[in-house]
Amino acid sequence: MRSLITSLLLVASLWHSPANGDTTTQDGTASTPKNGTQFKHFIALNDTQTCIGDVHARPFNNQIRGVNLGGWMVLEPWITPSMFYQFLGKGEGTAAFDTYTFCQVLGAAEANEQLRRHWDTWVTREIIQELADSGAVNSLRLPVGDYMYKSYGPYDGCFDGALEKVDELLDWAYESGLTVLFDVHTLKDSQNGFDNSGQAMGFKWTTALNSEFAGDVSFEHWPIRSARWIGEFDPDTASYPVINRQNIKHALDVVSEIVDRYSGHPAVLGIEPVNEPWQYTPIKELKQFYWEGYLIVKKAAPYWKYIMHDSFRFDTSVWGGFMDGCPERALDTHIYQAWRDPDSRVGFYVDACQQKDKIAAMEREFGPVVVGEWSLATDNCAMWLNGFNDNLPGFPRLPCKYIPCSEPYMGREQPGAPVDNTKPIQGPYGSGMSGPIFGYCPVDRDWLKESSGNPQTGRDWVRAPPDAPSHLDDSDNVMTHLAYKKINAFSGIGHGFYFWNFRTDVAEPRWSYMLALEKGWIPKGNLNDERIQNACQAEDKFEFKCSLKHNIAEEAIREAISYILDANNETGTADDDTSRLDILTLTGPELRSSAGELIENYFEDHKGEGATCDFGGITMLVEINRTVTDDDEFGWDDDEYQQEIVYSGPSTSTIVLIGLLCILLGLIVGFIISMHMNKKFNEKVRESKYFKRVNSSTNSLVRKSFALPDYSNPDEIERLVTEQNKPGQKSYM
Repeated sequence: MRSLITSLLLVASLWHSPANGDTTTQDGTASTPKNGTQFKHFIALNDTQTCIGDVHARPFNNQIRGVNLGGWMVLEPWITPSMFYQFLGKGEGTAAFDTYTFCQVLGAAEANEQLRRHWDTWVTREIIQELADSGAVNSLRLPVGDYMYKSYGPYDGCFDGALEKVDELLDWAYESGLTVLFDVHTLKDSQNGFDNSGQAMGFKWTTALNSEFAGDVSFEHWPIRSARWIGEFDPDTASYPVINRQNIKHALDVVSEIVDRYSGHPAVLGIEPVNEPWQYTPIKELKQFYWEGYLIVKKAAPYWKYIMHDSFRFDTSVWGGFMDGCPERALDTHIYQAWRDPDSRVGFYVDACQQKDKIAAMEREFGPVVVGEWSLATDNCAMWLNGFNDNLPGFPRLPCKYIPCSEPYMGREQPGAPVDNTKPIQGPYGSGMSGPIFGYCPVDRDWLKESSGNPQTGRDWVRAPPDAPSHLDDSDNVMTHLAYKKINAFSGIGHGFYFWNFRTDVAEPRWSYMLALEKGWIPKGNLNDERIQNACQAEDKFEFKCSLKHNIAEEAIREAISYILDANNETGTADDDTSRLDILTLTGPELRSSAGELIENYFEDHKGEGATCDFGGITMLVEINRTVTDDDEFGWDDDEYQQEIVYSGPSTSTIVLIGLLCILLGLIVGFIISMHMNKKFNEKVRESKYFKRVNSSTNSLVRKSFALPDYSNPDEIERLVTEQNKPGQKSYM
């Protein structure tokens, strides 16, 4: 009955009212303007880079909760250092820093042999199943190289067999109920100059300039970093006077290859056409590239999500209105705290929770936002995080903790692994320092318990050692709170997240989702935990409700109502009263009012389980001022930590008392030893009138402790009797 009512109302709405203000024909479909291109579910307007006529074929109603499979198809030395230990102590032409030079230095045959061993062990069927079994993960973001689909330069032959491994992964993901987002992590000539782009662009050897010191091999990267994918960069003006059309075409061809190969695979969620194009990328050219890539995807894979990185410009003035009305597109932003200045735990907590305000603003002005990368790191200590044997100038801000470097995950047949534990830090040396020292690798610092007992105001973190004593280590507490607050911010407001990374070679739980799960920092299950939902209450300035946008066509509202009613039926939470179904028969303001209440309540009840404020793009998050009172229940927070003094050290009186007790104990022990070892001292003590009571005791334990003659000795009995018979002598017998 409900389906029949819905169908009749939808037909009527399509006949009488335009969808989102678009011009429609009598058959209910949007007419195609002269500058438009008709796709399966919408019309693309090339002049304005917007869309009309979206029929909401695949609403983005469920959040992504996933992890990145970083370091597998795109090498990053900090993620898998066991692949790069072989280049320690090497120099120009023999040291590799990224995927490009890995293939170049080793040659295609040797590099491919090592890569195949790496592919077989870094990502396995068992790992994919373990991630699925964690209860929260529903998607995998897979960084891939452009060279896998259109090979060039040293990649020729180096990545043979890679596509077959990706095919295998897709099948594993499908079997485990996970989706896969293809993330084109590298582009020809580098989109950002980082090693994660395939080639650390902007690099020169500086050994000749340092020969007068120790003759060390050295290089420079960060001060001269560049990115040449989109054109020739002018460092003086931080601009691109010349655009490289061939490189852009190469990138679009890669998108086409990926779509053609995987459009029919049921595990594929979609594609991200480029990862982290740096902030100097001309925004007009980048948007044109995104637009053309979107049209390529939608032509062959109409249901794929199309996710675009913000180019380190998460700004509504940059992205607001871009591709407005276009279905299945989202904006990716990466939110890390590892590059922030040192701060208290409270500083990191507040920063984590405040991200939801920025995400909500972008959701209103642009649309769906996905946090494509985040971690629990609060410092820059992870070895080679800023490049092989290198570091950003000024990083890390504080001394790092060192732990034994891990055994090679692919086995000891890997050249150079494990790292040589007899050598100090080795070259080649960059402009910063990071590397293994005598078999120990730098990792993130511990968090110290505050001696005041108040983590909200304590300042011990300023002078804390990197490796905290076990009884003062508060890392589990801080990391768990931080994880809950980040999940609250990223999943409660936007369209989901991907944690970076699923694992790390060196044991770094702040960067490894699997280790964070193991330590209990990130909970298992669907994340609908009251502690997560309340994690940011102390930091939040606003509450958010899901509200209908203005001027939404009635058929779109009814689609949202039907979705909610169906979802409630599946979960057993639907109201049996048929009045719920009567909403579908309403029109005008009554429909908007009733639907608005239903949508708001559904989002509030189910956001912890993964519901988004989307419903086909007809809703938005609205901030509501909140007033914090003493009666507010903040749930699980660091307030629990404040109820006791964690560590304040002994008081002066305690120290004096302990000292006196130690002196007394020392005197007693010294006296007993002297009684045993010094005969003359023993005799003098026994003759003393203060010792006569003990000297006359018949207790065998007392006599033995003070080295007195055995009571059963006849001479001793005679002495005691004589002592007793002396006039005025008190008896002790």
